[in-house]
Amino acid sequence: MSVSVIIIAIVVFVVFIFLTSFIPVGLWIAAIAAGVKVRIFGDLVAMRLRRVPPKGIIEPQINATKAGLNLSLDNLEAHYLAGGNVGSVVMALIAADKANINLEFSQAAAIDLAGRDVLNAVQVSVTPEIIDIPAKGENSKGITAVARDGIQLIVKVRVTVRADIDRLVGGATEETIRARVGEGIITTIGSAASHKQVLESPVQITETVLQKGLASGTAFEILSIDIADISIGENIGAKLQTDQAQAELKIARAKAEERRARAEAEEEENKVLVEEMTVKLVEADAEVPLAVADSLGSGRMSVMEYYNFRNIVADTEMRQSIASPGGDPDTTRSSHSVGLS
Repeated sequence: MSVSVIIIAIVVFVVFIFLTSFIPVGLWIAAIAAGVKVRIFGDLVAMRLRRVPPKGIIEPQINATKAGLNLSLDNLEAHYLAGGNVGSVVMALIAADKANINLEFSQAAAIDLAGRDVLNAVQVSVTPEIIDIPAKGENSKGITAVARDGIQLIVKVRVTVRADIDRLVGGATEETIRARVGEGIITTIGSAASHKQVLESPVQITETVLQKGLASGTAFEILSIDIADISIGENIGAKLQTDQAQAELKIARAKAEERRARAEAEEEENKVLVEEMTVKLVEADAEVPLAVADSLGSGRMSVMEYYNFRNIVADTEMRQSIASPGGDPDTTRSSHSVGLS
């Protein structure tokens, strides 16, 4: 065997390996066998050049063709290039077709590009989903609401929803359903006259909440709202009254302390005034004998005038002692006689 023949064989082998790795011949054969019209150079090689994995496009197309759907390879490739999940979209279209749900490829692609799980949405539209409020695993024991009689109720709710395909794009998620149902439960229980009324007929609460149109603007249709569990919590009304009474007691104590401090200050001021008046009175009493002596020495008052003055004073004191309760007239009269002598 010549060297040229060996070189040609090697070149042919390398080219064959390159072509089989670049051109998925096995995938092309599988597509032809499934009835999918695929061109080797016009489709498979072009996908390679556009950096689109042929397997990610051809296999979903085979599934769609076998399910009786007529999809375009260009649409599938365009959706892949837009960042969508081609396999999920095709499986959602197959599921919708089997469930007699009108779902177009463009609509499914839009839902997928919007970040929604389109296959799960179709499944939820066929089989309703149950949303627990609060969700399982959350620390909250339930929705807490207070009736008008002040009794707190703890409620666990189950909401049965069905996905609305037409509102999946732009529609609110499950979190909005949770928030709205929770708000509706709290409002309805808060308007109840008594917690006993809620415990006797929980269905009235759920019916009232269901009539509020909570599914508006969401991607779901609420089928039913059911109370899974309801229990009694704290007596919020009594607790608030107790807190208010304690606050009023603190205010009253503060005011009493203020009055006591003011009274003590006034008492101290009165003591100071009394002491000042006592000092002045003692000083005035001490000046009386000096004034009398000066009057007698200067002749402005005679001895007889001084004795008449003393008799008047003694007589006045006797009358005051007689008029006062417990006064002894004999004792007062005796002291008067001594003063006169």
